[in-house]
Amino acid sequence: MSDDRRNACFLTLEGLDGAGKSTHVQWMADALRRAGIELVCTREPGGTALGEALRELVLREPMDLRTETLLMFAARNEHLRTVILPALERGQWVLCDRFTDATYAYQGGGRGLGPAPIAALEAWVQGEFAPDRTFLFDVPLAVARQRLDEGRDAPDRFEREGAAFFERTRAAYHARVAAHPERFTVIDSTQSIDHTRGVLAAELRALLASHGRDPGGL
Repeated sequence: MSDDRRNACFLTLEGLDGAGKSTHVQWMADALRRAGIELVCTREPGGTALGEALRELVLREPMDLRTETLLMFAARNEHLRTVILPALERGQWVLCDRFTDATYAYQGGGRGLGPAPIAALEAWVQGEFAPDRTFLFDVPLAVARQRLDEGRDAPDRFEREGAAFFERTRAAYHARVAAHPERFTVIDSTQSIDHTRGVLAAELRALLASHGRDPGGL
């Protein structure tokens, strides 16, 4: 591993649709850049031209569950090898809106595929690679659904799913936290935006300090 890679950090944001994570992505990116971090901000599915095309298929077109899961990993493989890993090797930090935990939650939990096929694809595509820190924005299902109903005019095929789907998805996210507690920070996203950003700022200051970086204005 190069010295640049040791100085880099891969951060991911996770949560149900309507949990509020998208409200904080750009704020976190701006905060890290103010602290002097060279940052790549990206998302999944997406992050590349191919990934964005696959994103539209996954969000809009009906398909078999296995096809859906394979497309998620096809987009992820392209994203990983052309964006995420090269950025980390350059010593940049990467902030990604969703990563493999979302596949465990949505396809594995919500759709009912289970973790084993996803773990096999994860091992093939990623090997031992995983985020350095994952922020899970967590809210009760009723709160997430209310936010979705208020904020979106044309829901995609995931957002149109019923309550049972999202309960299974949330449970799968919490199973990921239980399996990898050292990696996850769970954010109570029922709190106000200002309160949540205060919590995030404290977490980012600690993360920067652990990498020998000055938290600057955070």
